[in-house]
Amino acid sequence: MLSRPKPGESEVDLLRFQSQFLATGAAPAVQLVKKGNRGGGNANLDQPLLQDRRDVVTLDNLPDSPPALVPAPPKRARPSPGCPLPEHEDPEERLNRHDQHITAVLTKIIERDTSSVAVNLPVPSGVAFPPVFHRSQERQGKSATSGKRSIFAQEIAAKRASEARVLPVREVVSTLDPPEGTASCEALTPREQGCQLPWGSRGFQGPHLVTGRGLGSQDAEQEAQTIHEENIAKLQAMAPEEILREQQLLLAQLDPNMVAFLRSHNRTHEQAAEKATEQQRPGGHSAEVTGDKPIVPTSAREPRQEDDPDPGAPALALPVTPHKEWVHMDTVELEKLHWTQDLPPLRRQRTQERMQARFNLQGELLAPDVDLPTHLGLHHHGEEAEELLDSTFSWYHGALVFPLMPSQEDKEDDEDEDEEHPAEKAKRKSPEEGSQPPSDLARHDVIKGLLATNLLPRLRYVLEVTCPAPSVVLDILAVLIRLARHSLESATRVLECPRLIETVVREFLPTSWSLKGVGPAPSLHKMPCATAMKLLRVLASAGRNIAARLLSSFDLRSRLCRFIAEAPQEMALPPEEAETLSTEAFRLWAVAASYGQGGDFYRELYPVLMRALQAVPGELSTQPPRPLSVQRIASFLTLLAQLTLATSSTAPEPSSDAAGAGVSATPSSITWTQVSGLQPLVEPCLRQTLKLLPRPEMWRALSPVPTACLLFLDAYYQAWSQQPSLCPGDWLQDMERLSESLLLPLLRTPTLGSLWDSLGSCSPLCNPQFCVRAPEALPSLVSLGSTGGHPSLSLAGSASPFPFLTALLSLFNTLARIHKGLCNQLAAVLAAPGLQNYFLQCLAPVAAPPLTPLSAWVLRHEYHLQYLALILAQRAATVQPDLAINAALHHSMVLALLGRLLPGSEHLAHELLLSCVFRLEFLPERASGGPEAADFSDRLSLGSGKDSGCGRGALLAQACQDLPSIRSCYLTHCSLAGASLLASQALYRGELQRVPGLLLPVPKEPLLPTDWPFLPLIHLYHQASDAPSGLPPADTVGTALRALQWLLVLESWRPQALWAMPPAARLARLMCVFLVDSELFRETPVQHLVAALLARLCQPKVLPDLKLDCPLPGLASFPDLYASFLEHFEAVSYGNHLFGALVLLPLQRRFSVTLRLALFGEHVGALRALGLPLTQLPVSLECYTEPPEDNLALLQLYFRALVTGALCPRWCPVLYAVAVAHVNSFIFSQDPKSSDEVKAARRSMLQKTWLLADEGLRQHLLHYKLPNSALPEGFELYPQLPPLRQQYLQSVTSGMLQNGVSEA
Repeated sequence: MLSRPKPGESEVDLLRFQSQFLATGAAPAVQLVKKGNRGGGNANLDQPLLQDRRDVVTLDNLPDSPPALVPAPPKRARPSPGCPLPEHEDPEERLNRHDQHITAVLTKIIERDTSSVAVNLPVPSGVAFPPVFHRSQERQGKSATSGKRSIFAQEIAAKRASEARVLPVREVVSTLDPPEGTASCEALTPREQGCQLPWGSRGFQGPHLVTGRGLGSQDAEQEAQTIHEENIAKLQAMAPEEILREQQLLLAQLDPNMVAFLRSHNRTHEQAAEKATEQQRPGGHSAEVTGDKPIVPTSAREPRQEDDPDPGAPALALPVTPHKEWVHMDTVELEKLHWTQDLPPLRRQRTQERMQARFNLQGELLAPDVDLPTHLGLHHHGEEAEELLDSTFSWYHGALVFPLMPSQEDKEDDEDEDEEHPAEKAKRKSPEEGSQPPSDLARHDVIKGLLATNLLPRLRYVLEVTCPAPSVVLDILAVLIRLARHSLESATRVLECPRLIETVVREFLPTSWSLKGVGPAPSLHKMPCATAMKLLRVLASAGRNIAARLLSSFDLRSRLCRFIAEAPQEMALPPEEAETLSTEAFRLWAVAASYGQGGDFYRELYPVLMRALQAVPGELSTQPPRPLSVQRIASFLTLLAQLTLATSSTAPEPSSDAAGAGVSATPSSITWTQVSGLQPLVEPCLRQTLKLLPRPEMWRALSPVPTACLLFLDAYYQAWSQQPSLCPGDWLQDMERLSESLLLPLLRTPTLGSLWDSLGSCSPLCNPQFCVRAPEALPSLVSLGSTGGHPSLSLAGSASPFPFLTALLSLFNTLARIHKGLCNQLAAVLAAPGLQNYFLQCLAPVAAPPLTPLSAWVLRHEYHLQYLALILAQRAATVQPDLAINAALHHSMVLALLGRLLPGSEHLAHELLLSCVFRLEFLPERASGGPEAADFSDRLSLGSGKDSGCGRGALLAQACQDLPSIRSCYLTHCSLAGASLLASQALYRGELQRVPGLLLPVPKEPLLPTDWPFLPLIHLYHQASDAPSGLPPADTVGTALRALQWLLVLESWRPQALWAMPPAARLARLMCVFLVDSELFRETPVQHLVAALLARLCQPKVLPDLKLDCPLPGLASFPDLYASFLEHFEAVSYGNHLFGALVLLPLQRRFSVTLRLALFGEHVGALRALGLPLTQLPVSLECYTEPPEDNLALLQLYFRALVTGALCPRWCPVLYAVAVAHVNSFIFSQDPKSSDEVKAARRSMLQKTWLLADEGLRQHLLHYKLPNSALPEGFELYPQLPPLRQQYLQSVTSGMLQNGVSEA
């Protein structure tokens, strides 16, 4: 045996080893087997292996290590013995022949010569689509020997075969013979006339194509005969011209192949039997035409079944017998085919059952007794037949009226949802708003529901394509305005609707137009429309980004310049439309200027604006004043005010929050020198209009102009004072000039007092009926309508004093803030009797107006006026505290206003907390003997504390000294949303670069909760509930102490500020102090403050309003809170008397028995710690003992606690006296109306009392007389029982002794 090659051996050595191996003739370890040819399938396996003369390398005894890699000599390929290479073949030609690359293939493509080939055009067809290929043709036209072919291949082959047999079209048409005497022979060729048959030659023995065969019902042939007779009757009723016209129409609509088939079918019917005819009938939606009746399309819903059903067929009678050759019909699911059965017979008309709904093809509901064939009407096969009326045709009729009207199906879905279980409804509905259907969205918000129906593209299509009438255009623009005013989201969708705003700007705000004739324009397209400008203004009000996009993307610059540069009287428009268009242009520019945008227009239009401003006095002198002109002038002055504010030097600081990130910091392009010359032109307009103040009619007509003038002067002095390069003495001197020459004389005008007097009559706060929602208003549709409308004496009415007085107070505040020397002079306006009366009306305990979009809008303006008046009062009180007038009234108004402010007024709430609420000057009681008066009142009242060292006066005096700390505490716990506060500050301060938008937030609730004075205590309670460790003791004690101090101030000097919180709710929040932790209530200052507040709640005039059984705001359940309170008392109180007093207060007899059962049934151990003396009880003892207890379970618990010793006078004197009183009253009551159970319990309890071993308890229970907290026991005793009680006791106990009953 040869060994394996070793390292270092070359190929020569391997060849030598091979020669030696072959010489020895040994059997090789590996044999090479020659397999048969792959291509041949019948190779002979028995043939011996081919002898191969190739060298064979054996694998036996090879070494483990591989040989060295030595380069071998080049090896030449040798041809196979069976496949010798031909000597005459060129190798290059052979390679080219086997080359499969695309370049080699393309070079061999030779185009076929088609110059002599005839081109066959497709056969013309009158139908839109080819006839449907039915799968039943697959078995009919396929031979048994053909291989498997696709449906497409079969269809192509069948089409080619049919085309080969199709005759010319003229010959095909000639086979469709019209009735006798109907077709004109002149319209047909002689050959076609010869092919016609007489009308009577066909006969009417029966239908030829629609025979009824295949129908499962017994009257199938009768149904087919009925159809045949209807066809005949219809043909006989038609005129010859009508028959010919209908025939030509059908021929034009049918496919030529179908016409050829019908022709061949007709001939076969005349020559062959009926069986052969059925084999040629196609399936599907084909039209069967014969010569003796018109073409009648057969519906796919028409019943079709064999006449003689197979005996083995299923019991379910189907109109069509399924075949296994059909797709997915190898397994027939009869339950899924149940709906295909024939309709049940018609019910009687007077039946009480619901009828099957049927409709004709026009969507009209058919009478129940009309026998209409199934192919002429719609039939419902379900169990709920009536729903077809709603789900199928209601959308059709609704679309005829208005394409967005919700269908009846949506309404029924709403009803189904109402009947649905809430859990199932929550599962079915998607939590995201975007996945809800429009009907669900419209149920909560009509605007969102409309936007979900693709309303905007539809309106754009109507405006752009249909060019509707002017009234329709105005209605569409009004709808778009309503959508844009809804929210920033809806305004953005209006802006981003493709081509909508482009269409509005292009069609209704052109820069050039021509007025067609006199009178109303026939079309608004290509004509300026003020409503379109208003739409852009409303869109711009939604947000600064939208305003910037409108100015930059829709060429509004040229539009604004066009409609502002030209005076209204010079426009080629109707006068009213021109005035309104100019007004809306000024308003749109003013909105853009309120964001600091559009300043470059001012430089371009400066001459135009100056010329218009100089013409204002002349327009104001026009008699009578024109309302549209007055509105245009007011809008113009408002624009100048916004442009003047833009010159302020305050630049916005970079902000990292989300709200400030989207606000542009572009500096204004208007400088102070460009607007400084406006005041000399505006001030004469103000003086001119103020002269008309004594004339009410003229003043009402022109009041928007002086209001706008005052607002301009406010913005003017505000911007002037912020110019760092100017001398402050200039604007201070000018302010003094304006005050002395105009403002102070105005304050002395008697007619100004009439405006203050009318505040109350126009106030929506004092007249809530102004804010009541209109009856037709939908809760889901934001509306500014109301039942009271907008009468002249209302905030939005023509005689309202609110706009002018608000502007006047705004100017006074700006002057007082800049020039403090004018503060006292301008504050004289606060002494107006009408303003004081108005404040008193606002503080009256009346119901607040309902919170609606209208009330939110009008109350925002009213609250702004109140804020300006109160801020002016605060400035005056700060400058000279001794001269502050009506400080208590103003402070009460501050507290009331703080709790009423709505979202959007965060800046006002923050300023009130910062400067007015905790202002010492607004607490005149501090310096007028208020603390001493409080102590004197407590000494006169019954049940007050006897400790003079911690009297209420001392606590109030300390609270006044700690007002700065109290303010810091409430600023922390009454913090407002940061983004909303910044936006509100920018709007009210005139920081134009920070204003995000002008839309008001959705009014849901006031900014601060009703119980905002208790917020620090509530926050401490929640922190303790979330984290048992709570805050550090110093923070906890300090927060609780400041809150309790402020609450004591309000309870003592401003009780009306807490009227919105019922006494029970205040008690519940006071209990939170004891639930924070186990140490807070032990602090001495906290105990003194809580005791003083508890005494205020227990006053005789307040105690009747303490109702614990009614729902309390902010509290889910008072019994649950009381149960937690009892657990905490039992765990950590250690007999604290103040804690015990709060535990005892809810146990009064008039409150729910649940509270008393919780103590005596579940927390009996707490009785041992209730050691509050009778003299320290905050309320009278009679509140616990009267009337007698009537709850049997509680009485038994009272008796058990007394007998077992859990309740004794040493541990719990108050409840011991209460329990003794109720048990005594129960055992001696002799009410004949009592039930047997109560009588038995009473008798048993009296017997057990008689047998008590504790003589003291026995004496108390039997001889109790009256409650008396002055006695040690808390009640008086009878020296001996009254005769009636003695007799009753003897009657009960004598029977017990006679029967020998011994009871312990």
